[in-house]
Amino acid sequence: MKPQQILEVLQAVSTGALTPEQALGNLAELPYADLGFAKLDFHRELRNGHPEAVYGEGKTPDDLERIVERMLGAHGRALVTRLKPEAAERLRERWPDAAWHERARILTCGETPERVSGSGMIAVLAAGTSDLPVAEEAAVCADWFGHETQRCYDVGIAGLHRLLGNLEAIRRADVVIAVAGMDGALPTVVASLVRAPVVAVPTSVGYGAAFGGLAPLLTMLNGCAPGIGVVNIDNGYGAAVLASRIARLPGSR
Repeated sequence: MKPQQILEVLQAVSTGALTPEQALGNLAELPYADLGFAKLDFHRELRNGHPEAVYGEGKTPDDLERIVERMLGAHGRALVTRLKPEAAERLRERWPDAAWHERARILTCGETPERVSGSGMIAVLAAGTSDLPVAEEAAVCADWFGHETQRCYDVGIAGLHRLLGNLEAIRRADVVIAVAGMDGALPTVVASLVRAPVVAVPTSVGYGAAFGGLAPLLTMLNGCAPGIGVVNIDNGYGAAVLASRIARLPGSR
């Protein structure tokens, strides 16, 4: 549940519009709802500011439909990541207003999030076009979290002038997410040029010696420019959560 929803329940009890027993019924699914095959964490937004996302891989269409229905009831919105097109189509048949972000493999459903008051802007950089699925996962999630989001794509260091040509826009960001495969050098270069913290995302893009993203991961962990935090390979969602929490800190803007 959202903090505002709980506040409304408590206010209703204080005015007599709800009995304590009715309020208890409204709050009965905190901290989680047990669907048998899944336990949905409705308490997460109260704890850390972001509702639980639904990881789509490995779930059946029926599973996803039941989960999204309950998430909408609790939060008024739902975000499903790593979703296959056929599963997205099924969910859109049930909720026609849901948005399918094909490249990001994300479906967003329900209320349009409001901009987070006073939070910083997040820039999402992709080294190459092949990195866009992961970069778009991060950007769509950052949008959904209520942040102003700036996309700068195909700015890898194989053509450094492309990055430098976008540097003015990148420097306006309060947090930068830098997504790269191959040699994974983009976050180190960016961190040497901007004041904002950089969230580095290695991708599994690259030839054999990239080892499915292990090579760029090690590059980013060993970067010589300070101010970089590294998330797991292809983890655009995790990068967006980390960037959002940084951008929401007091004084970030």
